[in-house]
Order: sequence, then structure tokens, then C-alpha cells
Amino acid sequence: MSDADVWMRARDITHRWGGLVAVDRVSIALERGGVHALIGTNGAGKSTLVNILSGELVPTEGRVELLARDVSGWPQPRRARAGIGRSYQRSTIFARFTVFENCRLAAQAAEQRPWNWWRDARRCEASAAAARAALARTGLDDVLDRSAGLLSHGQKRQLELAMCLATGPKVLLLDEPLAGTGPEETDRMLGLLAELRQDHAILLVEHDMDAVFRIADRITVMVNGAVLASGTPLAVRQDPAVQAAYLGGH
Repeated sequence: MSDADVWMRARDITHRWGGLVAVDRVSIALERGGVHALIGTNGAGKSTLVNILSGELVPTEGRVELLARDVSGWPQPRRARAGIGRSYQRSTIFARFTVFENCRLAAQAAEQRPWNWWRDARRCEASAAAARAALARTGLDDVLDRSAGLLSHGQKRQLELAMCLATGPKVLLLDEPLAGTGPEETDRMLGLLAELRQDHAILLVEHDMDAVFRIADRITVMVNGAVLASGTPLAVRQDPAVQAAYLGGH
């Protein structure tokens, strides 16, 4: 991959919690048009790494680059406005708000105008347009006025992704978007990710190995905070160390 294609890069990231090394010299590159899966058992350091990439944690050592800029010292809100969208393992929607309002609030947060404090935020045309576009892209444009808490589990995951898209990100950091979804919902989400990869760089943290091998261009395997293997799905699947430590002969 060329440097121009790499929209996010982590170089030798290390993070310590006291004497515990949660992430140990991990490097990873996210390329436009690609889905890079990050896999490993619970406690392998995956979520800690994602938190560092998004700016929610400061690494003990290492460097994070976004669109060829060093953003290692940037806080999470600044990184989000610069082009990072993040979803979480647990639902982060406002259950009592409508689907549209959830998405509009996300768009509004990305385009803050504190000097317009007297203006009704609900009348912000740019935020409303961004929300509608994101919901249409994720297939939720027919449930705009439904309370988010009434959505199916799969639709809630779609809404979380729509909220990411409403902020206009270049990079998507998706932490287990398929968790708890059924076969049809998984197929729908994988189809959506296949479309989104065209103009995004995607990091996918996921435990569903069938889904990972269907969608990923590259896979990085973490064990005990360090990278055990990284490469194409075929290379990772055939790696004896990965089979012994994680795939179990998958």
C-alpha cells in the first residue's frame, strides 16, 4: 500500500496500566477502501488499542497518525472532528429519542457552532441533512420517527453506525458491530460495510470469525497485548501459531 492510501497509522503503540502491559509495541495501518479486522481473545488488548486510536486513551509510548498528521496528542473530540468515527461494544443510543434525533445530535456534535447559541439547534439544516443521508445509507430512512429503543438489536447497531457516518468520518473504528446479531442482520451489516469500504478506512474488532473471513482484507491477531500475526485472511488462517492460540483449527 502507498502512504497516500493509508488514512490512519499506529506506530509501536505501547500502553501500561501500572505493571501490566495492555498493548505491547503494536503497529497497524488502515487503508482507504479496506477492512482491517482486529481479532483476539478477551483481554488481548483490542479495545485498549481502539481507545488509543480514537483518542480516549493516551499511549505510554508510540505515535498515532491520521491522514498523515501526527495526532498523538489530540483529545478524542478533536480527532472525531478531524475524521474518526467510533462505535462501541455496548449500545450508545438515546433510547427515548427518535432514530432521526439520535443521528441529528451526532451530526450536530461534529459541526459545533458555539457562536450561534441563540439559534434552535433543531433547525440546523446541515445537521438534519447529514442525519438523513446517514440513515438512508444504513437502510433506516423508513423508521426516522420511531423511538430508538423500539428498534430491533440489528437496527440499533445500524443506527450506531449511522451516527458515526453523520459526523462525516474518513476512518471507522467499529468495536464488535455484529455482537448479538442473527444471520440476516449479520448479512445486512456485512453488505453495508462492503459498501462503506469504498470511501472509508475501516478497523473492525470482531469475534465472529466467519464474518471476519468474509469481509476483511487484512487481519491482525493480538495475544496478551502484542501482535501474534498480521496479513491476508488466507495467511492468517494458515498460520500455525494463530491456529494454536486462537482459531483452534478453524
